[in-house]
Amino acid sequence: MRVEIWIDIACPWCYIGKARFERALAAFEHRDHVEVVYRSFELNPKAENGTKPIIEAVAAQYGRTLEQQVAREEHAASQARAEGLDFRVGGRLHGNTFDVHRLLHFAKTRGLQVELMNLAFRVNFADERSIYDRETLVGLSVEVGLEEAAVREVLSSGGRYAKDVRADERQAAELGAGGVPFFVLDGKYGVAGMQSVELYTQVLGQAWQNRRAA
Repeated sequence: MRVEIWIDIACPWCYIGKARFERALAAFEHRDHVEVVYRSFELNPKAENGTKPIIEAVAAQYGRTLEQQVAREEHAASQARAEGLDFRVGGRLHGNTFDVHRLLHFAKTRGLQVELMNLAFRVNFADERSIYDRETLVGLSVEVGLEEAAVREVLSSGGRYAKDVRADERQAAELGAGGVPFFVLDGKYGVAGMQSVELYTQVLGQAWQNRRAA
């Protein structure tokens, strides 16, 4: 059974939702027969690269006060910490994740997509280092085992793996995904947004049972 997950590295709910889904999958009886495929989604495709602090940028984007946005960050941080994830409040930058997604598609060709994704999530939310800085992206890629020269070539090209990112985004639009995380199980069952471990467990079981029955 295939599970497709649309995510964005800039999304705190993806950071937490991914961890919760992995907990559900780890306890799933048929986990060895589940293929997880990660797909690209940009929350802010028109944003400039890392030019504004996250609190100010997102507050302005959604018409919130700075106090309201800080409260939302603190809420996300508390949920992340409950999952054993580090999360610092307020120090991230707001930007465009297109290059990160292109690198994730490149990493997939080397069997290192999940490793790079996990490291990028941690750097963004726990370390508050900019994932929009090219040298940071090169360093992260090398850290997980990618070749530096190849990574620099991908980043410099501007177009390599762009079609893969756009294809994922088109598919998300066709499925009606207005945000992330967005899960599709067995091509039939959709789960929108960050949910509880219990709900992910329930949907995994339901999708598996219906698949077997069919």
